[in-house]
Amino acid sequence: MQDLGAAPPATDPSPDRSPRPGARLMRRKPVERLVAEGGQGEGGALRRSLSMWQLTMISIGATLGTGIFVVLGEAVPKAGPAVTVAFVIAGLTALFSALSYAELAGTIPVAGSSYSYAYATMGELVAWVCGWCLILEYGVSVAAVAVGWGEYLNELLDGTLGVTIPEAVSAPPGDGGFFNLPALIVVLLAMVFLLGGARESARANTVMVIVKIAALVLFCAVGVQGFRSGNYENFMPLGMAGVSAAGASLFFSYIGFDAASTAGEEAKNPQRDLPRAIMLSLLIVTALYVLVAAVAVGARPWKGFGESEAALAGIMEDVTGQSFWAVLLAAGAVIAIASVVLTVLYGQTRILFAMSRDGLVPKVFSRVHTKTGAPRANTIIVSLFCGGLAAAVPLGRLADATSIGTLFAFALVNVAVVVLRRTRPEMKRTFRVPLSPLFPAIGFAFCVWMMFSLDTITWIVFGVWMAVGLAVYFGYGMRRSALR
Repeated sequence: MQDLGAAPPATDPSPDRSPRPGARLMRRKPVERLVAEGGQGEGGALRRSLSMWQLTMISIGATLGTGIFVVLGEAVPKAGPAVTVAFVIAGLTALFSALSYAELAGTIPVAGSSYSYAYATMGELVAWVCGWCLILEYGVSVAAVAVGWGEYLNELLDGTLGVTIPEAVSAPPGDGGFFNLPALIVVLLAMVFLLGGARESARANTVMVIVKIAALVLFCAVGVQGFRSGNYENFMPLGMAGVSAAGASLFFSYIGFDAASTAGEEAKNPQRDLPRAIMLSLLIVTALYVLVAAVAVGARPWKGFGESEAALAGIMEDVTGQSFWAVLLAAGAVIAIASVVLTVLYGQTRILFAMSRDGLVPKVFSRVHTKTGAPRANTIIVSLFCGGLAAAVPLGRLADATSIGTLFAFALVNVAVVVLRRTRPEMKRTFRVPLSPLFPAIGFAFCVWMMFSLDTITWIVFGVWMAVGLAVYFGYGMRRSALR
């Protein structure tokens, strides 16, 4: 069995052996080099300080909250009461991809997540495309979740102080406002935590995750009292097409499980802990999503959803006739969604850190502050970009754009597992996808199916995003690649 610290075998591709443009696009980064460079940045190194518990909390923190607290209100009008089925479909899609992530995270424990996995197996151009999708996945999802945070903040302020933030500064253009100030604020607060370092951010996230789980359990306990079986009549009003469309949107709710893989260079024992954290977090999140969705649809007719992103707080008030419970849930949601912003923003900065170290994006993204061990400039730049996006773009379009980028990246991860099994079968794997290549093939097929369930506008946005990404790669990344 080969030592990961050893020199790469002679069969690994080297960019110097062929000057042909096609060969440069297909050049792969040896796994040994990826692992050896782990944690190393410009002027400093990331610190290994995260335990399996903290990695699991990062994964749950990045996942739990987005679909239930924010996107549920937009998914129910598409699927009706069958939104619970849509959650299961999205969860199964995530599960097959999570198995592939778990194997690769234990084999290649680095910060770049699926970008690095693609670099080691399919070459630089595919890796760039995957990384560009991850920027869409993480960066845009931070903005999308931040938009929903403002809705629950208004619920909390209304219930406690009797005031709300004026719509002009609490909604983006197109949703009745000019600027979403709360969305910008929550991103900047997450930035402050991240600037303190990974360990400090992980501790704050753990507290917030516990609060959000408690809030959802409270919702189920109260909401079930208003359960009406008649709300489940006409279970699938828009047919399987509606369920599929809702599932594609709700897949946005599961993107967080791969956030743990972006912490590969800051985990104490990444080969052992990353696969466990990924699988455990996905199981916990899926169970809570399905339970809360079932209670929510049972307590409110499906046609009553879609009026507000703060749907759960409204259900609590309808069931009890008192604003106290809604205020309590809104407080939990404010904390819960803030943790999603924190952990997803963390993942975005670490992916850009890896891409920068490879020379594909500017070196400023891989500069590490010597005192905190955090990529400070990276964090500030990404936070300001995501905060501005959250303040100016409506939630629904952001969520769909995030879903398509995520699905594309996940599809590539399923392919990467099969490729690495064939090209490097001797490598140590602390977790193995069962029934490979069948399960990775199923995961790939699920991702492609859900991508084609998204609307035409989303595909146009994705196409434009990819065109811009390719222009950046050929104009900058390919010329400055560390493998050149």
